[in-house]
Amino acid sequence: MLDLHFIFIQLFNGLILGSIYVLLSLGLTVIFGTLGVVNFAHGALYMLGAYFAYTLVTVLHVHYFLAMLIAPLFVGAIGILLEKPLISKLYRLPHFYNLLLTFGIMFFIQDAVKIIFGPEGEPFNIPDLLDGAVDLGFMAYPKFRLFVIVVTGILALSVWLFIEKTRLGAIIRAGTDDSEMADALGINISRTFTLVFGMGAALSGFAGVLAAPIQNVQPLMGMDILVETFVVVIVGGMGSIGGSILAGLIIGEIMTLGILFWPPASTVMVYAFMAVILITRPRGLFGRAQFFE
Repeated sequence: MLDLHFIFIQLFNGLILGSIYVLLSLGLTVIFGTLGVVNFAHGALYMLGAYFAYTLVTVLHVHYFLAMLIAPLFVGAIGILLEKPLISKLYRLPHFYNLLLTFGIMFFIQDAVKIIFGPEGEPFNIPDLLDGAVDLGFMAYPKFRLFVIVVTGILALSVWLFIEKTRLGAIIRAGTDDSEMADALGINISRTFTLVFGMGAALSGFAGVLAAPIQNVQPLMGMDILVETFVVVIVGGMGSIGGSILAGLIIGEIMTLGILFWPPASTVMVYAFMAVILITRPRGLFGRAQFFE
């Protein structure tokens, strides 16, 4: 019989994995919802966030909290540099052009990191301030993992408020619905789309910074998690921020509880859940004809 204490630990571990999925899927959702681009380079940007944080903390001795702010900005800047001369040229072409381009970018970034840092990966220590555990009454749980849950909740709420309640968010939604009309009204849609891609890349980099002390950093860490992230986006509904948040947490719990109760089928359960959702709700949990809800 399974220990109840161990089940609670796995439930919290599911929230941790779900938090990483949420941040990654939010970036994908923002990019797809606005630009219609399925970004296969997203996992590589996640990996870059982890490596930027590793370089800042381990090599340059920057505090982790400062690296948590700087590294996503670097990744966002790389996203902008990729969008302007490359990805933006393909918006009016069929989707498979974007798929092939971002797929190639992913391999380019992975191989560049292997050349610079080596293929083996690097350890990343938990910051001293967040080391140790917190007594929750019914169990003790690592401080850093609780920190990840709290930060993810704050960031997810911030992204939703930004899209729904700010003037720039309204411009993004207007460009999503009818980019030509928004351009005719004097809105620089091209600049807005570049900003959105950079924002999505920065969210991916932020997820990498949070994940680095949990799983360490290695060149294939983005590819390993990318497929499950796409599952989250599809289950939540392509372009739905609320759907990405809910689906990320659900998929995280399915993965960790599946490992606990039936390890050989833990991954299969995720795809079975996706199949059931798509059969009953073909657009996902919150997918609608328009992208942002």
